[in-house]
Amino acid sequence: MRLLTGIQPSGDLHIGNYFGSIRAMVEAQQEHDVFAFIANYHAMTTVHDGKRLSTLTLQAAMDFLALGIDPEKSTFWVQSDVDEVLELYWALSSFTPMGLLERAHSYKDKVAKGIAANHSLFSYPVLMAADILLFESDIVPVGKDQIQHVEIARDIAIRFNNAYGEILHLPEFRVDDNVATVPGIDGQKMSKSYGNTINIFGEEKQQLKTIKKIVTEAVPLEEPKEWKECNVYNLAKLFLDDEGCKALQARYERGGEGHGHFKLYLAELIWEYFRPYREKRAYFEAHQDEVRDILKAGAVKAREAARTITDKVRSVTGVAY
Repeated sequence: MRLLTGIQPSGDLHIGNYFGSIRAMVEAQQEHDVFAFIANYHAMTTVHDGKRLSTLTLQAAMDFLALGIDPEKSTFWVQSDVDEVLELYWALSSFTPMGLLERAHSYKDKVAKGIAANHSLFSYPVLMAADILLFESDIVPVGKDQIQHVEIARDIAIRFNNAYGEILHLPEFRVDDNVATVPGIDGQKMSKSYGNTINIFGEEKQQLKTIKKIVTEAVPLEEPKEWKECNVYNLAKLFLDDEGCKALQARYERGGEGHGHFKLYLAELIWEYFRPYREKRAYFEAHQDEVRDILKAGAVKAREAARTITDKVRSVTGVAY
C-alpha cells in the first residue's frame, strides 16, 4: 500500500504538522510504501521571496529527516525536482470544471483570511491532485480540512478516466480523528497561514513565550477549570497517554492552579518530547550537503515511480507522437 504526504516549506514546522501527518508517515514507513515530498510549488502561493523559499525548502528537508523520515525506507524528494507533476497538473486542468474549484473550502477560507486571490491559489487543488495521482497513491493521510482536496482529486481522476480509460488510480483519504485538527494558540486549526503555531524547533524561551499566548478562559485561581474545550489541555493531551490525561484532568477539576500553570506544564511536555529530534536536527544543519544528496536521490526514485503514469497520460492525450 502506498501512502503519500507533502508539507509546504512556507515556514517553521509546527506541532500541527507533526501530529497531523509527519508522525503517521514515520510510523507507516515500517509497513507501507511511503512517499513524502516538500511541496515548494504549493508554497509559492504565499511565499514570493525566492531566496526565502530556497532556504525554507532545505530547512524543511532537515526537519523531516530529523523527525524520522528515513530515505532508505521511503521516497523523499522536493516537488520541483520532479517536472512530471506540472505536466500532469496541466493535463488534469483540462478535466477540472471551474465550479469544482469555486466550491473548494480552502480557497474561500484563505481569501476570507486576507490572502490575495490568484490563479495558483485557486488551482491549488489541481496541483495537489497531480501530486497524488502521479504516484498512484492508495492512501493520503490528511486533516479534516483537507478531505475535500482528496475528493477533488478523485473527481478529476474519474473525469479523466471516463475520457481515456482506467489510467489514474483513485486514492482514499485517511483521517486520525484524535489528531486530525490540532488547535493553534487561538483555538483555530494550527496553521502557518493563521500565525497561530507552536514551532517544533527553535529557542526554548521563544517557544515558552508563544505558549503563554494560548487563549484561555478567565477563571479565578482557586476554582475548578473546564478542560474539555481548553486549548492548553487539547494540546497537552497529544503528548500524554490515558493515565497522563486523567491526571491532568484531575488537576483542572480540583482547582488551585491557574491556566498559567498548565501552560508551563505544556511547555515542559513539548520541550522534552522533541529533545532527541532537536539533536538530529543539529546534525543535519551541520551536514547540509548530505541533505542535498538525499533529496537528489529521492527525486530520482520519484521520477522513476512517476514514469508509468506519465507515459500513459502522454500516450492517451496525444502529447506523445
